[in-house]
Amino acid sequence: MGTCEHIAQATDVEAQTLEGCEECLAMGSRWVHLRKCLTCGHIGCCDSSPNRHATAHYKETGHPVIASFEPGEEWRWCYVDNVLG
Repeated sequence: MGTCEHIAQATDVEAQTLEGCEECLAMGSRWVHLRKCLTCGHIGCCDSSPNRHATAHYKETGHPVIASFEPGEEWRWCYVDNVLG
């Protein structure tokens, strides 16, 4: 795994919800895995999910780093540098 400035500077933030993907919950859709934005705490679904809300959140906001929001998973991903950390 590599690292980048974005991942190195990212801090853990409080999740906006603990219920699941914010957009999927609002629209009554499903998700596969959850991701948390480390800038604002947005919870979105992964790219294996039908709606890919975590990536959509990055494209809308430019917030560069997400972390897995799955129990037992401890990794971060930087959209800008395409690096897993």
